Amino acid sequence: MRQISVGILVVIWTFSVSAEVLYGRVVDVIDGDTLDLLVGRSEHRIRLAEIDTPERNQPWGSSATRALEEKVLYHNVSVQILGPGGYGRLSGRVWLGRRDINRELVTEGHAWVYRRYLTDESFLQNEAAARQRRTGLWSIGRPVAPWLWRRGTRAPTVIFASGGLAEKNYCSEMSSCEEAYTYFTQRGLTHLDGDRDGVPCEALCR
Repeated sequence: MRQISVGILVVIWTFSVSAEVLYGRVVDVIDGDTLDLLVGRSEHRIRLAEIDTPERNQPWGSSATRALEEKVLYHNVSVQILGPGGYGRLSGRVWLGRRDINRELVTEGHAWVYRRYLTDESFLQNEAAARQRRTGLWSIGRPVAPWLWRRGTRAPTVIFASGGLAEKNYCSEMSSCEEAYTYFTQRGLTHLDGDRDGVPCEALCR
């Protein structure tokens, strides 16, 4: 088993004055948004920033993993490090030449925008376009957001009023972006997306 190093970063070059960048070879793809990068003799586990792909045991999970493999596995890439990614990983933007791999996964419908950690709001436009085209995971009906799946939601259905979840119809009644998405995607409350960009209750989800 390989040992993953997440210690001292080797800074090869920078996109900007403040951004650290690693340059190396992708030696493994763990899932749709996580890969192992070999830099010299050290490996770094990278969590792709801005996005969240379906889990491996979730609908479209294997497709998202395969999409990332086809794009970067055994290729030399540069990774703009944005910070820690949890679980011993680093969070970053992956570039294959001038190709923004994180954005490609959203544009092609393999990933959701991870709103909780979003720093580049232009990703929302890419997700909205993918939703409208019904491409990738958006073609399978009412997909469950990965962050909801990890919390135990395993089907695109919710139990309302009689099952203990109160009826809600307006953004002012929602307590979180996740809840807004649940009502928007699973209950079909399209009026929650007033500007029709695929994002409900912008005050919560931006």
